[in-house]
Amino acid sequence: MINKVVSGADEAISDIENGNTLMLGGFGLCGIPENCITALVKKGVKDLTCISNNAGVDDFGIGLMLQKRQVKKMISSYVGENAEFERQLLSGELEVELIPQGTLATRCMAAGYGMPAIFTPAGVGTEVAEGKEVRNFNGKDYLMEYAFDADFAIVKAWKGDTAGNLIFRSTSRNFNPVMAMAGKITIAEVEELVEAGQLDPDHIHTPGVFVHRIFQGANYEKRIEQRTVRTKN
Repeated sequence: MINKVVSGADEAISDIENGNTLMLGGFGLCGIPENCITALVKKGVKDLTCISNNAGVDDFGIGLMLQKRQVKKMISSYVGENAEFERQLLSGELEVELIPQGTLATRCMAAGYGMPAIFTPAGVGTEVAEGKEVRNFNGKDYLMEYAFDADFAIVKAWKGDTAGNLIFRSTSRNFNPVMAMAGKITIAEVEELVEAGQLDPDHIHTPGVFVHRIFQGANYEKRIEQRTVRTKN
């Protein structure tokens, strides 16, 4: 597999089309691919299915795509910070599949490992299990969940090299590594791009074999959803 360094987000997402399924890394607003989201908004692609732990906030992250009505379906586990998401859900404009967070991560991992499905106890006996197969192993029921099938995985890393190797910093090492393995095409934006061989192999979280396009991003805001500070005594 040949990894390709591209000039920026516009080139990286140039072949994403209406109706595609996208994985977008990040946890809340931490470690989200800000540059690629901005490029997707500018491009105006629509009818997207977005697999993401979160739906951003009203004016940032995936929330920007929701404002432009670019998202047909959200597959997420935490969506509590976005009023526009709530409005579209309640009005029937947006299809939503809420998934337990561990199941979301493991379905990403399964896709990366080439596994067609997983079995999990999470969701058994709840609405999550409706219409799904349940099997019993050693006296305990497990719900069968299929691995995700995403056209693109879009992730954000702290450092990367021209061979596509990625290092994630602190909390940004959330859904990014498992999603990076799982897309048919993986796009990585990084804060710092270096030449191949300059990263310590022992520090690499995602090998370049999984990454198809990489570029150095710019102007990261790194917002915090709810900032809480201690008052001075």
